[in-house]
Amino acid sequence: MIGVFGGTFDPVHFGHLRPALEVFQSLGLREMRMLPARHPPHRETPEIDIKHRLTMLRAALGRDTPGLVADNRELRREGPSYMVDTLQEMREELGDEPLCLVLGADAFLQLHTWHRWRELLTLAHVVVTHRPGWSLDDADVQMVPELSALWRECRVDDREQLAARPCGRVMPVTVSQLDISATRIRAMVAAGESPRFLVPDRVWNLIRMQGMYGFRADANFDNLITEDDSQE
Repeated sequence: MIGVFGGTFDPVHFGHLRPALEVFQSLGLREMRMLPARHPPHRETPEIDIKHRLTMLRAALGRDTPGLVADNRELRREGPSYMVDTLQEMREELGDEPLCLVLGADAFLQLHTWHRWRELLTLAHVVVTHRPGWSLDDADVQMVPELSALWRECRVDDREQLAARPCGRVMPVTVSQLDISATRIRAMVAAGESPRFLVPDRVWNLIRMQGMYGFRADANFDNLITEDDSQE
């Protein structure tokens, strides 16, 4: 099985990386593809160019997370980065191997607003990540009728049921949800504050070296973290 984890990654942070790793492990995936969006349909296009966002993602994954890989196909494609187009392309490459589109619960609850959203389940399974102790079945969860029907009819709770077919199932997975915001990280850097321990050290180094997000060279930070420092 192949996981698909999309986002702007502007910048990539531990709130992206930890859930991706946990889904990778809990589902026994062959790979988790991390896909930066070129032109995300539901938000403004990132200010940082595609080259820097891809470089940060590759640096974050490094050699420490085998199985989690950066996939730049949406960066190469012009126009809006519609997930249905991405999954169609991957399906043509992978044949009948199961694909698992990984979405946070908030994103799943807005799935009906996505471009050609009904086609997504003809191309992949949908894995819905959520915090411990929470469920989409809770009484206070507001779900439109179309998604409610999808949840009732397609839900499974066993990864073997995902592996048995290439697409069409919806499965909840509990993950550690870290309250980290890329927006907040960008604001911190612009204000001269350090986001260390919110992003991988390699990403923080790149932000400083490339002067991204309004980083000021005269900010009162320690020297760049070396490879040896990160492994101590």
